[in-house]
Amino acid sequence: MRKKWKALLPAMAVIAFAAAGCGGDEGSGASSDVSVGLVYDIGGRGDQSFNDAAAAGIERAAAELGITFTEASPNDDGSNRGELLQLGADAHNLVIAVGFLFEGDAAKVGAANPETSFAVIDSSMIDWAQDPPAPYGEKIAGLVFAEQQGSFLVGAAAALKSTTGTVGFIGGVRGVGGLIEKFEAGYIAGAKAVNPDIKILSEYITEAPNFDGFNAPDRAKDIALAMYEGGADIVYHAAGGSGAGLFEAAKTQSEASGAKVWGIGVDSDQYNTVDPAVQEYVLTSMLKRVDVAVFEAVKAQIDGTLVGGETRYDLAVDGVGYSTSGGFIDDIAEKLEEFKAQIIDGTIVVPTDPTQA
Repeated sequence: MRKKWKALLPAMAVIAFAAAGCGGDEGSGASSDVSVGLVYDIGGRGDQSFNDAAAAGIERAAAELGITFTEASPNDDGSNRGELLQLGADAHNLVIAVGFLFEGDAAKVGAANPETSFAVIDSSMIDWAQDPPAPYGEKIAGLVFAEQQGSFLVGAAAALKSTTGTVGFIGGVRGVGGLIEKFEAGYIAGAKAVNPDIKILSEYITEAPNFDGFNAPDRAKDIALAMYEGGADIVYHAAGGSGAGLFEAAKTQSEASGAKVWGIGVDSDQYNTVDPAVQEYVLTSMLKRVDVAVFEAVKAQIDGTLVGGETRYDLAVDGVGYSTSGGFIDDIAEKLEEFKAQIIDGTIVVPTDPTQA
């Protein structure tokens, strides 16, 4: 059965909810009385990256676990995040917020709604001001990732496949608690592990507190084209919806120059999510398994095991990784798996600070 949440909403055009849940009769036969409110980061579904990974996780939970769910997206400036979380708490057992920018609002709304569980992607949901630091609440989970580890592997892939000895990195927003810098640091470290002399071009679209860099594909395209013109033949992005511009740039540059260049995706397997016209330019993607984190948070809610504070997803639990769709890195997969094993066993410790990479 499809759930309706719109009746709970004030008449505000900036709040966009979609009833999207399905019950066990539409899935695998399972059923659950758990209902979930999924609140995306700005842009919502369709970013081909971060938000879409969360959507894949909730859809899997609906199909396999029999939960119902609804979806919401903040307005353009994100000023109604707290309101969306409260509306979710009014209607659901579990509210999942997709992105670190929800951290403060989740702490407040969670404290005001102790009967509702919350999970926040990309925040530990630890109050570091306490001594000693402690979770904001017993049922406010923080789902974080070792982005630097997955980025190391795609950085190694870039260096192994590059024919020019120059690669690039585009970050969405600099200065958001070091989050995107983790992607950059891992990428640099992985590339240098293969070729210590490799040249790496790095640029961020915006600086915090301007978060437009996660939804500026035109700007990403311009930056990527400049990098390709500067000698890079492979560029990795950690820029959310802006990444679409990178792949457009790869196509444009390849067709104009006659020499193929590549883009590397992030979060989701972007070979399977981009416009088919640019699919052949997606070398690989750094997989940040937001879909797994969302699914497991829902399952923990059903099982009664959801706990407050940090749950970390790294290479050891396949929380991050790399995609092989398209077959473009099949020839180097063995080497990448060697690096992966060394990271898991601790032989390689991947930095989180680009200045230390």
